[in-house]
Amino acid sequence: MKIRKQNAADRCKTFRVRCMIAAGFLALGATALMARSVQLQLFDQAFLNEQADARQIRHATISAHRGSITDRNGEVLAVSTPVDSVWVNPQELVSAPERIPMLAKLLGINQNELTARLSRNAGKKFLYLKRHMKPADAERIEKQDIPGVNLQREYRRYYPAAEVTGHLIGFANIDDVGQEGLELAFDHRLAGHPGSKRVLKDRRGQFVEDIERIKAPEPGQDIVTSIDLRIQYLAYRELKKAVQSHKASSGSAVVIDVLTGEVLAMVNQPSYNPNDRAQLQVSRFRNRAITDIFEPGSSIKPLLVAAALETGKYRPGTIIDTSPGQIKVASKVIKDKHNLGKIDVTTMLSRSSNVGASMMALSLEPADLWGTLNGFGLGHASTSGFPGESAGVLSHYANWRPISQATLAYGYGASITPLQLAQAYAVMGAEGLQRPVSLVRINQPVIPRRIISPESANAVLLMMEAVVNEGGTGTAAAVPGFRVAGKTGTTRKFGNGGYFEDRYTAIFAGIAPVTNPRLAVAVVIDDPQAGQYYGGLVAAPVFSKIVADTTRVLAIPPDDREGILSTVALR
Repeated sequence: MKIRKQNAADRCKTFRVRCMIAAGFLALGATALMARSVQLQLFDQAFLNEQADARQIRHATISAHRGSITDRNGEVLAVSTPVDSVWVNPQELVSAPERIPMLAKLLGINQNELTARLSRNAGKKFLYLKRHMKPADAERIEKQDIPGVNLQREYRRYYPAAEVTGHLIGFANIDDVGQEGLELAFDHRLAGHPGSKRVLKDRRGQFVEDIERIKAPEPGQDIVTSIDLRIQYLAYRELKKAVQSHKASSGSAVVIDVLTGEVLAMVNQPSYNPNDRAQLQVSRFRNRAITDIFEPGSSIKPLLVAAALETGKYRPGTIIDTSPGQIKVASKVIKDKHNLGKIDVTTMLSRSSNVGASMMALSLEPADLWGTLNGFGLGHASTSGFPGESAGVLSHYANWRPISQATLAYGYGASITPLQLAQAYAVMGAEGLQRPVSLVRINQPVIPRRIISPESANAVLLMMEAVVNEGGTGTAAAVPGFRVAGKTGTTRKFGNGGYFEDRYTAIFAGIAPVTNPRLAVAVVIDDPQAGQYYGGLVAAPVFSKIVADTTRVLAIPPDDREGILSTVALR
């Protein structure tokens, strides 16, 4: 019994020793953990924070949207809409190959194609899978929590007026950088400057939270154009109808506000839709009204008459003897369709006599004629600032020969753009003052430059009115209720080996209303193939419809009371 008690006591003593030893080890462990904790929290804190930040904190870009482009009344012509782009870290996604079929389905691409792309870029850490997805579609991908797949907020350009303003506004590429038109011309102002922020990511690269904003994004500036979208639409409609009905290869129309120099409309055919990237082909998106040149034909004659009036040698009633209906200059014989005999300058213009115009040009000093034409804007680019604008062709008078001067009188030997033609006629409507052409809205009046005297400008304007009245070549340009001045032009197209016998350019340019000029309009239709090709038959009706609609849109009061009364009587 005594031995049993002794053994029990020994076991208790042994247990206590073991407990003390265990407690000692626990105490040592706790002390070591506390020491390590103190070391990590106090002595190694900076190092550990730096390592944690290196693994979890990233700098992220905050996208800045591109500035909007509007018409003069605030109607949106180009705007950036938020979209999401899907990108992937291929090194992470290859670890979960079973998720690739689902990802391919959500992206709407072939599974084998996606697998091949991932394999080719297996060594990269960033690869775009699809750009500019609708946020709702991109969100469905994000909810699947596929390893390595992330979203990036971007902006996509949208053009509400589509092909109606396509040539003028241009387009931006997938990275929101201007490529054509006003998008390119004002890219430095439209482009925003992205910001940056620090974000916390988890081990899979997913965003957890924003930590701080480092730099705020700077949105691009908005651009207010000179365009009136209402006038742009109606000009586009009329030009498109004319090009189609006459089976022409192309056409352009420009409407300028005579009082300010602002371009109210600029349209071309054929056009393109900048929202559809499949249509972005060089042959389709050039702005013909600014980049393409043509020989102006008889539409240059009002400028010739202005130059003649400025010399003091001619007045509207000055007689020119065109008999026998032709004139020989060097080896070339210049003819009129009919022998008009002795005619005054007004008749020369209204009946579009090439013989009379050539005789007038040859009687002027080359320097005087060249100076006036150059002053009107021929031979140099306008102030529009549009990318790729053509300066046209007007050779220096030192290089002229008599035949050059004679053919220039009826529009051969010089080349201009539709914009230059409209600007030149705007000078006539502004009493000889030239205001810089502008594609952006002008809020303050600009200082004009005098090209010809008010007397010469008004005289030419009245002579041009005779072109549209009965007996003139441009009667189809008449607008009920308004006095209209203008000039027709028809030129043969030039090709390999010389001028074609059956291909033409039809032209009409004019001003309205004559009493108080407000609109200068130029219409150019290239290579009509439906039978008619004269400017008075092909281009003049387009001018008439554009002016008629524009005067209603701008509430320009009629100035032809007799015309209104006669129109009412006919009804």
